[in-house]
Amino acid sequence: MSSENGSAMIEATGLSKYYGNFAAIREISFKIPRGEVAAFLGPNGAGKSTTMKLLTGYLAPSAGTAKIAGHNMADDRLAGSRQLGYLPENGPLYPDMTPLGLLRFFADARGLKKSHKKERINAVIDLCALGSVLHKPIGKLSRGYRQRVGMAQVLLHEPDVLILDEPTAGLDPNQIHEVRETIRKLGQNKTILLSTHILQEVEAMASRVLFIDEGRLVYDGSIKDMLKDGKPLDVHFRQLSSKK
Repeated sequence: MSSENGSAMIEATGLSKYYGNFAAIREISFKIPRGEVAAFLGPNGAGKSTTMKLLTGYLAPSAGTAKIAGHNMADDRLAGSRQLGYLPENGPLYPDMTPLGLLRFFADARGLKKSHKKERINAVIDLCALGSVLHKPIGKLSRGYRQRVGMAQVLLHEPDVLILDEPTAGLDPNQIHEVRETIRKLGQNKTILLSTHILQEVEAMASRVLFIDEGRLVYDGSIKDMLKDGKPLDVHFRQLSSKK
């Protein structure tokens, strides 16, 4: 059953992933309601990408459950995926296709009705400012434009939940500003989990921080509460990291 407004749209319960004796993540639990932008932070190798892959159904958990809009991603992934937009870091794109061709391909793959397909493609082209590169091969685009193509593909089917891994990677300052504004706007009625290494983006876009270290969730709270002692975010980052 799908989540109703106000209930958890992203939910991890006792989520763990083991590779032999190595625990990539251990017993992670949190809930993110509709209309919240949460930043997912932690040092390299802490387990952020593993957690995101479990939430999106790309990996199966060793223990615990991951739910998107009420759908268990281990056994109801297709239903959950219909409400999910996932942008992995350096997400795969087809270099020989054009942005327009790629969006048409994914519109068909997502089963968008013909009457709705053109409208949605035009909407994400405008939102992600792709008009000038629509007919150029993706492989010849800058990293910034490729990132925008990935974002357009993620938004194409109007998902309620967005999971974004380093969405501003490779963008120039103007493009970063555009992406920040887009994410803030989308966060008004969508649920967004955002992983980034750029701490300024956390304060610019998110209201909540989830901090993971050595596979465990060590902080879950508002940015306002985290910063009320007057220390900057990078100081808290180092304090929460075991390897300072």
